[in-house]
Amino acid sequence: MYFVIQLPMNLDLGDKRMIVTHFHEAESYEPEKDWKRVSLCSKEDISVEHFVKPPKHASPRHEHPNAQILVVLDGKLKIMTDVDGEQELAEGDAAYIPGGEPHVVTNPLDQPSSGIDIFVPGRSFDFWSKRG
Repeated sequence: MYFVIQLPMNLDLGDKRMIVTHFHEAESYEPEKDWKRVSLCSKEDISVEHFVKPPKHASPRHEHPNAQILVVLDGKLKIMTDVDGEQELAEGDAAYIPGGEPHVVTNPLDQPSSGIDIFVPGRSFDFWSKRG
């Protein structure tokens, strides 16, 4: 599996405009046991992360200044915010979370769920390791 990210035309990368990230060669880590994150794009203006959330796992309540788009690839995820309450997303569903909005993302299933997080502007890939 690999992903292709097309960057904005005004981003100076010399002669190259496209950056290809091969999934199995990308930077990755586990913020908690079996919660896997892979950096697919880490730029100042946008970052994209693939994640696998273990069964029944909930992220700590958190917020960040970046707007976030979460897309469910497999399984189900629940997102809880103070403003919108709890919303359940299934495979193919997406949610936009404004920057600064406290939220929790939970996998309600007895099996792993996976998704893509897109952050604008880009978020540091080590966000979760810096929270400790």
